[in-house]
Order: sequence, then structure tokens, then C-alpha cells
Amino acid sequence: MFFKALQNGRSQFVINGNWKINVPGEYNVAGTKLLYRRSADTWESFEVPGPTQEDLHIMVLSTDKNSGIEYEYWLPPDRYALYHGRRQLRQPHHTSNHLPFELPTTTTTTTTTTTTTITQPQPVPRKGERQRQYCQKDFVFRAKVLEKVYHGEETRYDVQIIHTYRNRYRLEHREFLWAPNKCDCPFLEEGHQYVLMLRRHINYERTLNRILLEEDSYTQPYRAREDSLLRPLEELCGNRGSRTQLGG
Repeated sequence: MFFKALQNGRSQFVINGNWKINVPGEYNVAGTKLLYRRSADTWESFEVPGPTQEDLHIMVLSTDKNSGIEYEYWLPPDRYALYHGRRQLRQPHHTSNHLPFELPTTTTTTTTTTTTTITQPQPVPRKGERQRQYCQKDFVFRAKVLEKVYHGEETRYDVQIIHTYRNRYRLEHREFLWAPNKCDCPFLEEGHQYVLMLRRHINYERTLNRILLEEDSYTQPYRAREDSLLRPLEELCGNRGSRTQLGG
């Protein structure tokens, strides 16, 4: 079993640690409010609006064998140049040796008296497109969209993987999908389930690893009929990787 722990700049545990696990809730840490969340299956998060008045150290308390830790973070533009020169930061650093940490983003919402909701229709795939992308793409899976966040000129989708049909690389229970635009194309609605056929993208330096959601990616709302159309393709395309049922 794993739990996240938080130390202040004086190496004192402020959440979890010292053989004690704290209850989820709001805590005063480093001169700001911190919200500690933990679900029944021990999924955890620290949310800190900041600014913080001292360093914070995120650690992992483990009672099991360490199976590997992944982390992701964003640097402010002024500090990014100190470490990476003038290269543009297009995506978060991703490695497999450390701990998840992501700086919070600030959004501004304007509320008006009239709200109009426009639902974009999902395009009908061209003849043969389903089979072509199923056989060519790195990932074919069914997922539920949990959250959509804009990062610069890109869009990040937080999704829950429900079922995988074909995957050349390992998928986690939760994944980020990245669209290199802010036009909602293709359009994915929060709270809805989709069948997605996507490819993996690794940058030239091989320091960044993403699941890419492109404008021409196969994206269809999940329906029983869509599932029945995908099943025959498993044999036709010669599935690679494991096909895993992850949850309902």
C-alpha cells in the first residue's frame, strides 16, 4: 500500500508520516491552504493554490515493494528558461523514477445572465476508417472523460480507462490525453464515454511521453453497437499487447 506524505522545508511531516496517516481535509501548510484528497482506493492528491512561503517535499510511504513512480510537473516560463534555455515548453516532463507533482493552474471564469450550451455533433467515420485506425494506432480503448483543462495552446483531457481493445504500450487506470489545439476538435464532453484510437508521441530528446489526441483521431461515443463493430477487428488486425478490463 502507498500513501503520499508531505514535509515542510524543515523536514517536518505536515501530512502523513511519522507512522501516522491523516484524514483528508484542509490544512494550513507553508502559509497557504492545502486540500488533501484521498479516495476509497487510496487515490490521493494535494491541491495548493499558493503562494507557498517555504519549500514542500512530497514523499511516498510504502509498505509494499516499490513498483515504480511516475511524476509530471510544469515550470513557470521565467524559471523554465533557467534550466532549459530558450526552448519552448510544450508539455510536462515525464519520467518513471520519481513522484507525481503538478503546479496548479489559475483560470478565470466570467458568468453572464444568459448561458448557451452547444453540443457539437460527432462526425460519422468514413467507410474503412474504423478498421484502418484500429490496425494502425498505438491505442484503442474506451474511456470516460473526467476533466478538460487548457494549457497554453493545448488541451489536456484527464480520462479513466474503462476497457482496452488494443494497446502496443502499457496503459494506466488514469491517463492524460493531449490535443495540440484549443478548438475542441475532436469534441469530447466531460462525463461522457468514448471509443478512442490514438497514437503515442515521444519527443526528439526522449524525455516526454504522451498519448496524442489529433483532429483526425477516431473518436466515437461509446455504444453497444460500436463495441460489436470493434470485436471482429481484434482478429483481423492481430492485436498486440494485453487487452484489459479495468472497470465499469
